[in-house]
Amino acid sequence: MAKQVTVTEVDAFMRQLKWLIAGVVALFVIPLFVYAIYMSRRLDSFEDLMSQSPPQELEDEELGRGDLSRLAVDPVEGQVVYVPAYSHIYHSGGKPYLLTITLSVRNTSLEDAIVVESIRYFDTKGKEVKSYLTKSVRLPALGTTEIIVTRDDVSGGSGANFLVEWYANKPVTAPIVEAVMIGTNSQQGISFALRGSVISEVVPASSGDGAAEVERLR
Repeated sequence: MAKQVTVTEVDAFMRQLKWLIAGVVALFVIPLFVYAIYMSRRLDSFEDLMSQSPPQELEDEELGRGDLSRLAVDPVEGQVVYVPAYSHIYHSGGKPYLLTITLSVRNTSLEDAIVVESIRYFDTKGKEVKSYLTKSVRLPALGTTEIIVTRDDVSGGSGANFLVEWYANKPVTAPIVEAVMIGTNSQQGISFALRGSVISEVVPASSGDGAAEVERLR
């Protein structure tokens, strides 16, 4: 004859089951809770490290140097700069993606002007496509000049390049010459920049009697 289970025994079993479930939940929930707190603190610490650090001015009692004298870094009197550029790049099995080119010449001298003598544009085969300056251009200290090759001008090709020639009346810091390419198509876009490389320089050369001469390296 099967034993009948009393209400008291059922209640006791249910209490034990509840305690078992509570123990299992606690076994998993408490470690997750502790881990969440740990990760939250790590995230706060990481955000503190990545937060902006504004400039801190010197206190009144701190002394700043007033005897600083500055010399140009690697001064030069002129250069010919080769700048690679792309009027298009290839994608999707060789399909051309047209780009707009901005050539930027930036005078980095704090005090002296430079003169941009010529900016010439060449195509992939090395043939000169266009000369952009009919007269030399004076760039004041920290001044910039730009040349734009529009998106629909495909004369340069994927191997386009510029030759930029500049000079100064005294040794100065070299300008930054770079080409910035940008293209947009529907909601997609691409942009990148390439810095120019110096291929020749104007350097002062001393003659036998000590007079200063300027020698253009080609």
